[in-house]
Amino acid sequence: MQFTDIVGLDAAKQALLLLAVDPTLGGCAMAAPVGSGKSTLARAYATLQPGGTPFVELPVNITEDRLLGGLDLEATLATGRRVVERGVLAAAHDGVLYIDGLNLLDGAIEAALIETLATGVVRVEREGLSAQFPASFVLLATYDPAEGDVRRGLLDRIALISPFTSNGDARARAEVVRRSRAAGSDGTEAAMLRALIVSARETLPRVHVRDEQIHGLAQAALSLGVEGNRVDVFAVKAALASAALAGRLDVDDDDLKIAARLVLMPRATRMPESDAQDQPQEPQQQQQQAENESSDAPDDSTPPEQTQEQQPEQIEALLLSALESDLPADVLSLPFAMQRRGRSGSRGAALNGRRGKFVRAIPAAPRGNRISVLHTLMAAAPWQKVRTPARAGAAVHIEKSDVRVKRYRDKAGTLFLFVVDASGSMAINRMREAKGAAARLLQNAYVHRDQVALVAFRGAAAQVLLPPSTSVERAKRELDVMPTGGGTPLSSALWTAWQVAKQARSRGIFQSSLVLMTDGRANVALSADAQGNRERMNEEVQQIAAMLRADGVASVVIDTQVGYLSRGEAPKLAKHLGGRYVYLPNARAEQIAQQVLSNA
Repeated sequence: MQFTDIVGLDAAKQALLLLAVDPTLGGCAMAAPVGSGKSTLARAYATLQPGGTPFVELPVNITEDRLLGGLDLEATLATGRRVVERGVLAAAHDGVLYIDGLNLLDGAIEAALIETLATGVVRVEREGLSAQFPASFVLLATYDPAEGDVRRGLLDRIALISPFTSNGDARARAEVVRRSRAAGSDGTEAAMLRALIVSARETLPRVHVRDEQIHGLAQAALSLGVEGNRVDVFAVKAALASAALAGRLDVDDDDLKIAARLVLMPRATRMPESDAQDQPQEPQQQQQQAENESSDAPDDSTPPEQTQEQQPEQIEALLLSALESDLPADVLSLPFAMQRRGRSGSRGAALNGRRGKFVRAIPAAPRGNRISVLHTLMAAAPWQKVRTPARAGAAVHIEKSDVRVKRYRDKAGTLFLFVVDASGSMAINRMREAKGAAARLLQNAYVHRDQVALVAFRGAAAQVLLPPSTSVERAKRELDVMPTGGGTPLSSALWTAWQVAKQARSRGIFQSSLVLMTDGRANVALSADAQGNRERMNEEVQQIAAMLRADGVASVVIDTQVGYLSRGEAPKLAKHLGGRYVYLPNARAEQIAQQVLSNA
């Protein structure tokens, strides 16, 4: 089926056309339920590419050897020397890599894909092999949100995320059937579309975007809670591509709206706050405002440049107004918002002994196992002279007894994440004991491949004092000085812990153990509209605690409050986290370390 034969999915079509015009946008992810046509549309994207452009599909159950490349067994046996075979990522170089079911990829595959998207290179380092291949490609991905979320590190590397709009029009559904039956009967529209894309690519370098338009996009991103400067670059590139596709040499409001809808909106983490000037005014206020505007109005001699300062704000208002109808009532349902759902079970354990770190090769039947080619060849080598001559063209004769299969260590280590309340009168004691416990755990970290991180929270927000590390000396340097006192931003602490655990997963540490030393009381909110509202602050804490629990983060809450002062907040917090509650008002480093290890 041709690209033009597909009915509906207009936003996804727009995104793919922008990507065809400017491949530096990196890629497009389309989220839609089963049967929506997203996979058909993605494969039809290949018809928009120049002839000879690779279009490689990556299956969700792919192995690391097939993904990255490895030893070419047939060529190695035929030549008698090791020959490295390119994997799927390298095969997609200068083309398109398509993944159907992006959210179903294994964690190790996701991590390798993220690294390749960031560097444009595939590195093969295993079993004595060392090779490097270029792998710069456009990522085209589809997934069903009902089957789970996509790792943020993947979405960070691509510009376009297409929202799904349900097609409830019976006439449109009938048109889908009609075009499906007539698909491929006429390629005129597809040829015209390819010519349009070629023309837009030639126009793109000459398209101009004004500084105030760039500022307007950036301010809209801030209002939506979009994180990262890479998104601002992507939004500007999308606007430029939209203008080029329309044959314009200047970006206009429609181009900015398209960029905001496809780049900014899916990454929103909060609803934009309405300005006071947008609220209904009393008649007296309206009259006073009119008088002020009349008295302050510039005369005809005022140069127009003096009004330019307001343009970024006007552009921001325009974009937010355009997105207002598209933003869901529950912004948390967007891909980059605080996701309540998480894939459970991703705690670093290997599946059937086929994942993790390769530790040794053993004699075994190849069925159901991964063959270690290098060790198999080494086992066969001493017997070549006494065996019957190999068949013509084969350099090595291998028997069943030579086969060696891989064995993996499936434990990827644990991240012990200390989150310590640095507010209040007991903060100094808490910090001292937390440092001692962290140091004790770090001493054994190398053996078990564990890491320790430390987050302190006081005043307005939490602070990462020690990123995940196995260095005892670094821990001591980082933890020696820490101010104490002030408010208790508990929700900020939990949010920071969730972010650290997510980053650790992207680096292959899937098991995290949260150690929260606090009395459980919160008096500083994460969001501005919840400040001073005890009920809203408690809702924040519960919501983020549910996120940690959903992501499989094991938790232990160590209550440091003296019994007669406690209001029972810490036990409630442990319940929300799905973790254990331990009452240690005079906690010692040894006691804390013991409780942490028993919870891992």
